[in-house]
Amino acid sequence: MGGQAQVVTFALDWLLEQGEPIRQVVVLHLAPDDLRIQKALDQLTREFSGAHYAGRGGEPIRLHTLPIGNEAGILHDIRTDADAEITWQAVYRLIAQLKNQQHALHVCIAGGRRIMGLMAMSAAMLHFDHNDRLWHLFAPDDLRRRAYEGAVMHVAPADGVRLIQVPISPWGAYFPGLHALVDATPARVMNTQREWVETDERARCRRVTERLTERQVEVLKLFAVGQTPQQVAEALNITLKTVDTHKTAILDHCRNEWQTPAGGRLDYHFLRDKFKTLFAT
Repeated sequence: MGGQAQVVTFALDWLLEQGEPIRQVVVLHLAPDDLRIQKALDQLTREFSGAHYAGRGGEPIRLHTLPIGNEAGILHDIRTDADAEITWQAVYRLIAQLKNQQHALHVCIAGGRRIMGLMAMSAAMLHFDHNDRLWHLFAPDDLRRRAYEGAVMHVAPADGVRLIQVPISPWGAYFPGLHALVDATPARVMNTQREWVETDERARCRRVTERLTERQVEVLKLFAVGQTPQQVAEALNITLKTVDTHKTAILDHCRNEWQTPAGGRLDYHFLRDKFKTLFAT
């Protein structure tokens, strides 16, 4: 959150209207010596007086405000790579802690510095499971102007405020080892994620090749180095129709291995993109 406290209440009101069982709200923010941030925090504190939320009939919802920083102090802004890494660690640890406590999460990436939202999205991809949601908050321009700096804290459904789900791939659900990288830098986490994805893709490629005939492997190798069906036919001295027959058989195995949805179209470009590194060695 930056200086706009209504970002929190608008998102919370929408979730409650949808019937979501919200029990706590965690707000990330920079140093409150910024008067706008301090004003927003004061506004939110009043909304959650006595651990009951004022926006929906006094429902029991606790507010937790979490300044971003480390042992050296709270960040006043995010200006450097070091600041970005501190922000990453704060966001990453928070989401990891909440998931370790078995919470289902709704993360709204509106408000505050844009890089805070980007860090939250990245951390969500590593820790989310299929029950968690990442949200973008939409509010009509006129309402945004009227609600500036908390002038309007609550709206009705007719005002047009809504949360729009941001689709992400929960990599941590597929590669649980990513959860252990709590103290890693963002670069190390991304490199590890890429290495595991590449290892998984290579294993898929090897399983496909094990099911192919010797001739189909020859065809696949030529597609993997970027040749077209016509070039493959000329290189192997076979007809284009024969190449297409082999290609169809290879792609059928790929559909099974990559669980391509029914009707999903694959072509020889797919074979080049997936298998080029396998045969490069």
